[in-house]
Amino acid sequence: MNDISTTQTFDPAAAGWEKVKAHNFGDLVGPIWRRGDALFGFLASEKHGNHISIVHGGMLATFADQSMGMTAMRATGNKPHVTIEFNIQFIGAVNLGEFVESHCEVVRITRSIIFMRSMLKVGDRVIAAASGVWKILERG
Repeated sequence: MNDISTTQTFDPAAAGWEKVKAHNFGDLVGPIWRRGDALFGFLASEKHGNHISIVHGGMLATFADQSMGMTAMRATGNKPHVTIEFNIQFIGAVNLGEFVESHCEVVRITRSIIFMRSMLKVGDRVIAAASGVWKILERG
């Protein structure tokens, strides 16, 4: 869990989180932080907000997709893969300044497919539930 309160800024690095090296699109939405192989986080800033000053649902979907994708990559020994199905249910809102965690889980791995799910949380508060399927690509 995280140690964020609404009156002070959470510092992921000071709390033991490691910044994920971003590439291309990841640079635009990050930084994304990691703790272990299946726990990711981001600090909601102004760039993540929508017109009513809460985190945009598209950012939450992007974060869930990226965190499950990074978990899938580690689970398959860094094999390349692509998202072929993604589902998300929004349950609550995220305020700017809050630290969002993605708790990822590998449901099943076959030779060519990996099934994933994630629960997005702020502290103990559930924000969204996501699931997806990734196609494991053959190395060419």
